Amino acid sequence: MTAAILNIDWQTLADALALGGVYALMAVGIGLVFGVLRLVNFAYGQLVMAGAYALAFSSRWQWPTWGGILLCFGVVLALSTAMDRLVFRPLRTHSPAVMLVATFAVAFLLQSIALLAFGPLGDIATSLAPLNRPVSISGVDIRKIAIVSVVVAAGCLLGLQLLLGRTSVGLQMRAASMDFRTARMLGVRANRVIAGAVLVSGALAAVVSVMLTVQNPLVTPDFALRDTIVVLAGVVLGGLNRPVPATLGGFAIGFASGLLGGALPTNQSQYLPTFLFAAVILVLLVRPNGLFTRGRGSVERV
Repeated sequence: MTAAILNIDWQTLADALALGGVYALMAVGIGLVFGVLRLVNFAYGQLVMAGAYALAFSSRWQWPTWGGILLCFGVVLALSTAMDRLVFRPLRTHSPAVMLVATFAVAFLLQSIALLAFGPLGDIATSLAPLNRPVSISGVDIRKIAIVSVVVAAGCLLGLQLLLGRTSVGLQMRAASMDFRTARMLGVRANRVIAGAVLVSGALAAVVSVMLTVQNPLVTPDFALRDTIVVLAGVVLGGLNRPVPATLGGFAIGFASGLLGGALPTNQSQYLPTFLFAAVILVLLVRPNGLFTRGRGSVERV
């Protein structure tokens, strides 16, 4: 392990920051849906996968980069809306366990559809390749996506905070996340609030699709599946009840994953998930309500 620690250099730190930025974006979207619906959406990774396929096909059709990004956003937002209307809304009055199982079912359904429609080999998205080219700063090759991901993650979190604090829909989302039943009794329009949260979460998933596709242009039916599982652990690690702790948890686990992945020798890289999730368990044993939350957290079931 000492040899692995010695492998940490500025290049590894830069790549870890890039992965942390992407995971922070995923954590914002997952945490937002949980804050309003009290639902951990396991199908979030399949939204990212659908956006990545849109980027891959836009590359095959030789669309301009901006056209592929618009197609990615359109596909992900349409799929998010359909998921809310066809699955979440009819099951909203049922127990959280029912909705949780429903997200599992949606996730595997979308993955199976992608497998049947596009095959197991996948497609390659090449239109965003320039973002993955390195820029030399003080002798360190930093990929453009590393800078973009951190800046975009910070910008999206700032935008979300402004949305939640300065707009009527955002204030209703905050009220709903604190006490959904009381908020509805006081006149909060539940469907409008939930639809807004789902759309914002879908837009963030589209941004993540772009970022992950730049880093890994090969798009397969299980694209972003492992990343979603890791980010879910990071959201729990940071604190599920608020966007900022959830985002910090996503960034922390992404940064740690990138750091360990670069530090561990190639023949020991298979131990990365073991180290990562063991650390998560240890932290939660000490801070069960989240590493970045204060006091006791409470979770209300809708």
